[in-house]
Parts: sequence; C-alpha cells; structure tokens
Amino acid sequence: MVALQLSGPAPVNLQAKFSILELAHSSRKHLTTLSSFSLPSLFISNSQQPRHPISSFPPVNQSVAAIVFGDGSESRLYPLTKRRSEGAIPIGAKYRIVDAVISNCINSNINKIYALTQYNSTSLNSHLSRSYTGLGLGKDGFVEVIAAYQSLEDQGWFQGTADAIRRCLWVLEEYQVSEFLVLPGHHLYRMDYQKLVDAHRRSQADITIAALNSTRDQDPGFGTLKVNSLNEVEEFHVKSEREPMIVPSVQSAQASNDNSYRKLSSMGIYLVNRDVMTKLLNEYFPQANEFGTEVIPGAISTGMKVQAYAFDGYWEDMRSIAAFYQANMECIKGLIMGYNFYDKDAPLYTTPRYLPPTTITGAVITDSVVGDGCILNIVFDLVSDSVLLLFPENVSSALIKSRGARLKEQLLKDYIQKSGKEGMAIPIGIGEDTHIKKAIIDKNARIGRNVMIINKDNVQESNREANGYIISGGIVVVLESAVIPDGSIL
Repeated sequence: MVALQLSGPAPVNLQAKFSILELAHSSRKHLTTLSSFSLPSLFISNSQQPRHPISSFPPVNQSVAAIVFGDGSESRLYPLTKRRSEGAIPIGAKYRIVDAVISNCINSNINKIYALTQYNSTSLNSHLSRSYTGLGLGKDGFVEVIAAYQSLEDQGWFQGTADAIRRCLWVLEEYQVSEFLVLPGHHLYRMDYQKLVDAHRRSQADITIAALNSTRDQDPGFGTLKVNSLNEVEEFHVKSEREPMIVPSVQSAQASNDNSYRKLSSMGIYLVNRDVMTKLLNEYFPQANEFGTEVIPGAISTGMKVQAYAFDGYWEDMRSIAAFYQANMECIKGLIMGYNFYDKDAPLYTTPRYLPPTTITGAVITDSVVGDGCILNIVFDLVSDSVLLLFPENVSSALIKSRGARLKEQLLKDYIQKSGKEGMAIPIGIGEDTHIKKAIIDKNARIGRNVMIINKDNVQESNREANGYIISGGIVVVLESAVIPDGSIL
C-alpha cells in the first residue's frame, strides 16, 4: 500500500498503542450494527435547518478518528522506497514524512489515530511505535498501527485504501466517533483539521474533500473537483493512464442554475460520516478497492452531499524525486518559501533520539541544516546550500572521513555511522577529494576517493542501479549500501 522534544509550547501528551494485527478472527461479527436508512436520506437536503447542529457534536478529540495511510506508490520515490515506505522517508534532517500528518492531528486535537500500513512497512511501523509511545493524548488518545493481515475471511493482502478500511472497520468502530478523517501519510503540509471538521458539520455534508484552491499536476488517483458557489462537488475528474473518468453528481435545487463553478485539485483528504463510511464500503460498493478513484466518485453518483474544503497553504505530495529534493532545499531558504519546520504554534513531532549536539571543527558550512549527533571535521572545505539528513547511531566513530570533500546542494539521508567491515577497501562514508553536487546519498553508502558525483552530462533520467545509483529529474540518487569505487565520475 499505500509520530518528542521541541522548543515552544509544552509537549502534547500522546499515548500510543502499537498493534500489529495477525489474525482478525470473526471480524465481520464485530462490525458495529448501524440502524438502517434508505438511500433518499443520503441525498442533498434542501432544508435550511441543520440536521445536526454543530453545538450538538462532542469535541473533535472525542468525535473524530484519523485513518492515516503511510504508503504511497511504490515507484514514485524509488529508490528511496526500495526498503521503506514513503511515509518513513527522512526529511528536514530530523523527521520522517509521516510526522507532518501525525503532528497535524495532534495539533488539531484529534487524538484517535490509526495508521494502516502494508508496503515496506517495517521502518514506518517501528518509527510510529517509538515516536508516539508513552506521552498520551488524554485518557483515550493513541496512535495505533494496523499492519496488513490475513484472516479466515480475507486470505489476501490489502488491495487498496478502500479495501483496507473495510477490513479494519471492526477495529475503527471501537469508539463511537462521528466522522472518519482519511489522510495520506506521505504528504508535507500543515493544516488545522478542526476547521475542516467545522466546515463539514456546518454544511451538513456526508463527505467533505480537502482541495487546493487551484488545479495542479499531482497524484493520478486524487483527481479534480468541479465545485459550485456553495462548495458542493458537482463533478469529479479522475486522472488515469487512460482516458480521464468523469462522474457527474446529483445537483441540489439551489445549485441547478448555478454557473459559478471552480476547479480544485483534490488533496486525497476525506472527512466521512461514520454511518456513511459503513454504508459505502459494505453495502453500496463492497468490491471497491480504492477510496479516491472508486468510492468517492460512487458516492457523488448516488447523490450524497459531497462538499469541498479549499486549502490555501503550502502542500507537497512528494510526487517525484525532484519534488522531494526541492521540499528539502526549501526548508533552508526561508520560512515562507516552503514547509515551516520552526512553527512554535504548530510544532512538528518525531522520535526523541537523545543524541548529543553536532560537533563542527574547522568546517565551512553555510545555508545548511545539520542533524543531531553529527561529527563534521576540517575534512569539509565547503558545505553549502545543503540539507544533511543525518541520523547517526554510533557517534563515537567518524561519519565522514574525507579530506577536501566539497558538497553542494546535497542531502545525506538517514546516514548511519558504522565502521567499515574489516578488510573492505572502501569504508562507509565519503572518501578524500570527493566532489558532490545536487545528489541524495542514502544510508550506509560507500563512496571512494576522488569521486565526482556531479551529473556531468546533465542527464535527466537514467537507471544505473546495478552501479549503485540512479538519476531522476537530474538528481543523482546513490542507493542504500551502494559502493562507488575510487575515481568514479557520475
């Protein structure tokens, strides 16, 4: 398939329950029995009176549960996803991508968070369990990982987001929440979900889709919304490898003569009423696998009231290596250009690593971000316009052993300090007189002496995985544990 030490406000208490489900015995028996209702009750209401006044709802920490998917496309950020899911990819020298979404939930007072994982999920599961354990979000708060599982009823793995939610409803419905908030866990943005919930309840919608206030090229599965002046979704265009799919909705009486339409790009964020979620997955579309491309268009076509919630802030869906690289570069260019890692009012949470401060001796470093526990000696002549994503685990050994190494616009990702194996000619790290520009170096790579990683021929795309690297969007990505021999020119 497709979570604490910070300056600023007092840390939020968050208590995690890490649960890997191996068998969901008799899961269907545990599905909450909901009162039946007829299809017309799902159509857009013309009544001016709220069906459920906002004041009648409990606070969001009692009435909303978040469902986070940590996995995106397995090929979009390859090879960074070769052994980890997209949500587990390090970013900003300290964090993982999924931390942005989990932190949004915490800062929005949503304290019931389920993470559904499957693809390359070991690193993500471990990160979530270590990051969000023991500091609770109130009495009933938790972050619970539900890993893909097989059962007597379902012998296969999760077939998509809709299938995963359907098969986990018996767990998700443990608490009597009013809405489920479905969230991709591999996007970088900051949003107050309470505003989304308030807009959803005020409009008396069955489903609310968060959308960018404009259209842009993005994830194929999310699609484009055609929205009227009442923010009702009239049409849903889904991009695919073939022809786009267009699903018209049933229009309300108020909107039937409304020609004031806007086109918005869906963010893949859906707020769904609890009873509507159960009906959609178990009764109306029991065979649907994907939530965005199958369930949402189906809900619109049946006449459910589907609203759009326009979002104006920074949002990056990590749709490519180049987009991921740019998001890291922007975090050192200034607070207003990209994602703000330093927002004290909405802090970003992650694993407390208890590492010592970084030691810098004689190195010349400008416009860079350096992670905790690093050792940078005079071996660096210049580190400029760089993001060093260093998560060393053995701070007693030298990470970089090069002399005269020049690094420009480089990401050293999840780099672990380990001594080289006895007898190996090239130890883990960067060799002497090596020049690196516009590259991503994954952990445990062995880069020899006099190496030039500069993309000298300005190649945009090249698969040299057999040689330990690929080029994507003009950016050289050195694979995890790759060996780049002395004198190599990439």
